[in-house]
Amino acid sequence: MTLDLPTPSAPLRIGTRGSPLALAQAHETRNRLMTAFDLPREAFEVQVIQTTGDRVQDRELKELGGKGLFTREIELAMIQEGIDIAVHSMKDMPVLQPGGLVLDCYLPREDVRDAFVSFHDGGIEGIPAGARVGTSSLRRGAQMRLRRPDVEIVGFRGNVQTRLRKLTEGVAHCTFLAQAGLNRLGRKDVPARVLEPEEMLPAIAQGAIGVERRADDMRAATMLEAIHDAPTAELLAAERAFLATLDGSCETPIAGLAQVSDGTLRLRGQILRPDGSEALEDDASAPVEDGAALGEEMARRLLERAGDGFFDWR
Repeated sequence: MTLDLPTPSAPLRIGTRGSPLALAQAHETRNRLMTAFDLPREAFEVQVIQTTGDRVQDRELKELGGKGLFTREIELAMIQEGIDIAVHSMKDMPVLQPGGLVLDCYLPREDVRDAFVSFHDGGIEGIPAGARVGTSSLRRGAQMRLRRPDVEIVGFRGNVQTRLRKLTEGVAHCTFLAQAGLNRLGRKDVPARVLEPEEMLPAIAQGAIGVERRADDMRAATMLEAIHDAPTAELLAAERAFLATLDGSCETPIAGLAQVSDGTLRLRGQILRPDGSEALEDDASAPVEDGAALGEEMARRLLERAGDGFFDWR
């Protein structure tokens, strides 16, 4: 069967959020497809779609309805055939897709780690007692409360430039960003110190880009297969199975990281009380092909240890 490739007159439409990072991820996807199929840039059209998470900036994410805040409008546009594929930050993605949509293409994963961002020296341990730490992430907030119960967590949203401005204005002493985003934006100017997973276990699927399509779109399926990164898929299979079994949402402080070495997958998982008063962790390994089963088993073990009431949403 001959593949009907996009052309400048009938371009492949790529849906994305409009933030600088989201656009960088959409452009990376476009560039990989251009290279794989020797197509001109004009054979692709990047369409910016505003999501609920982008539109509402004055409320905490947990108040807006959990995961899906940065994907719903984009997925609706794809279901209605306004776009052909959608590019997402995988840490924003719910574990289940709407009927008729498939998420089976991942780009090579970037740096998985968090970055501590501050104009002051000293890192996390150098934060003065009582200082304000800016983050909208329940995970990071709970991790900080666990480690530094003497600091104040304040809501902190916006793109990199907005967050840096808030720091200079004294809204907070410091904040956190994903190192992957800084790398993709080329923001070496940001005063950031990378945090190893032992210091702050990252969000599920942090650093990974996913490309979603309609299940019946075989042209998109064939094209995306050419840029799909299987090693990233192996890691995300374990991490997202862990998240799915925990019933994770934006109201859930959950962290997890899978890594592969010599055919063995190591998974580290952490669940926290939202107030940071307690954290439970697990660390286990299995053959790569058993990664999803390992994620499910780890989640069940942690839920059993947590008991009733550990998460206020369960």
